[in-house]
Amino acid sequence: MNDGSGFNTRAIHAGQEPDPLTGAVAVPIYQTSTYKQDGVGGLRGGYEYSRSANPTRAALEEALAALEGGTRGLAFASGLAAEDALLRAVCRPGDHVILPGDAYGGTYRLVARVLTRWGLGFTPVPLGDLEAVRAAVRPTTKVVWCETPTNPLLGIADIAELAIIAQDAGARLVVDNTFASPYLQQPLELGADVVVHSTTKYLGGHSDVVGGALVCRDATLGEELAFHQNAMGAVAGPFDAWLVLRGIKTLGVRMDRHCANTERIVEFLLDHPAVSQVLYPGLPSHPGHDVAAKQMRAFGGMVSFRLRGGEETALKVCGLVSVFTLGESLGGVESLIEHPGRMTHASVAGSPLEVPADLVRLSVGIEDVEDLLADLAAALA
Repeated sequence: MNDGSGFNTRAIHAGQEPDPLTGAVAVPIYQTSTYKQDGVGGLRGGYEYSRSANPTRAALEEALAALEGGTRGLAFASGLAAEDALLRAVCRPGDHVILPGDAYGGTYRLVARVLTRWGLGFTPVPLGDLEAVRAAVRPTTKVVWCETPTNPLLGIADIAELAIIAQDAGARLVVDNTFASPYLQQPLELGADVVVHSTTKYLGGHSDVVGGALVCRDATLGEELAFHQNAMGAVAGPFDAWLVLRGIKTLGVRMDRHCANTERIVEFLLDHPAVSQVLYPGLPSHPGHDVAAKQMRAFGGMVSFRLRGGEETALKVCGLVSVFTLGESLGGVESLIEHPGRMTHASVAGSPLEVPADLVRLSVGIEDVEDLLADLAAALA
């Protein structure tokens, strides 16, 4: 549904018309591995085997493309499966990738410990420094990989400017849009070539599914990625696809609440004597604030903060909360707290991407904000 409809209308209807057989409003879960053929070589409805295509997954892929304004959406078993398929599709051994200086730990691990064995080179660069990005470009650079906001330091990169750098280099700009979601940010409209999602996070939204996605601006690249999706096989199962579709329907209203709650929590953290720094792009003091205000609808549901007492205090706070849940992941309806250095970003310890030991990351949920504020106040006391 690329007909000019509003975001929330597309989230509810794109790829999700009532079932023509029964009239079911919700897309059915086509829990099947194979399909009856109309003769040898005659596909019934275009389906033959569910690794290649499945009607539930197809509905999700159409919805993803509509929400991001792309020509092709592809659903995978996880965000990292999507990343792996993308990098192997657009790169060859000997090629080079520019990564964010504070990339997600899983992305860094995939590139640094898996794809380097395949012959892929990479350079971590602070993407907010456009001159540093230009200086890192090589003749073999094929991908500029962008996260904005970044995980967990909430850095901001200018997508439109990075798109120009990538285009001039003959490379593709890939934007991990997981933290913002398509509701808050539209990278393809700003010049990106591919958007990556962990659909586990805000798109699913209920901490009950693991998945990933790619959305392409160019149809030819979409076909190439679809080939790799099928050839590599790490596709989203029909029930997982259905769960993400269910989550997408309420993405807009959930993101509004995530953002509103986070703004209140940021105000609280700024005034707390135990907190030495608050990392949130909605703050005018944030170095990426102006860029974020230009390219985002709102500033998101993630906030990180540093504590004056160092790592010991950070660990203590993570263990004292009761409404926040100590856990990895993000983007669900429930609020989560974590220590990135010991948890999600342990894989980058000792690397140029190592995160501060006194850092705590919050994924702010949609509970009553007064309960969240009281919980943090007690843990920080």
